[in-house]
Amino acid sequence: MTDEQLVVLCRSGDGAAWEELYKKYKPRVLSVARRFFLSGGETEDLVQEGMCGLYFAVCGFKEGGASFSSYAYSCIKNRILDTVKKSGGAKYSALNNFLPIDTGEEIYLSGENPEEQIIGVENGRELLQKMSKILSSLEFKSLVMYTDGMTLSEISSALDKGPKSVDNALTRAKHKLQKSISAEE
Repeated sequence: MTDEQLVVLCRSGDGAAWEELYKKYKPRVLSVARRFFLSGGETEDLVQEGMCGLYFAVCGFKEGGASFSSYAYSCIKNRILDTVKKSGGAKYSALNNFLPIDTGEEIYLSGENPEEQIIGVENGRELLQKMSKILSSLEFKSLVMYTDGMTLSEISSALDKGPKSVDNALTRAKHKLQKSISAEE
C-alpha cells in the first residue's frame, strides 16, 4: 500500500494504517532528531515532536502536490527545528546550542582529523547563529531546506507558501548574506 493510500485510511480513523505509517517513518524521525541538540531536553523529546510533525503531515497532506514522503519529511524537520529554536526562549537563541552530529563513518570518510572536525562543527554553528540574526524566519527556513536538497515546490508545500514567495525569500537571503560577508571584509 502506498503512503498516500495509508494517509487516506488514517484520516478515516484506521488505526492499523497509522501504525504502519508510524513504523515506516520512525527511522526518519529518529534520523532527523539525532542531528539536533535540545537545550534542557533529550533526543526523545525531539522524537516526540517529530512524530507530531508526522501527524500534522497526515492531516495536512494534499494530493496532487509533492509526494507524501517529501511533505512528511518537511513537516517532521520543521517541527523539530521550531522546537529547538523555541527551547531557548528568545526567537532564535536555541540555535546557539544547535549541534549537528556526524556519524563515525562520515568523519572517517572525510579524511579530516578530529580537531578539524570540531573546528568545522564550530564554524557551522557560528554560521547558523549569524544567519538566524540576519534572516527572517521564512528566509532562514527556506534556505535551510534548500541547502538540504529540497526543491522549490517541496519547500513551498512544506511551508504553505507559494513557489514565488519561497524563491523571493531565497533571493533575499542570498543578498543579505552577501551584504553581511562584504561588510565583514
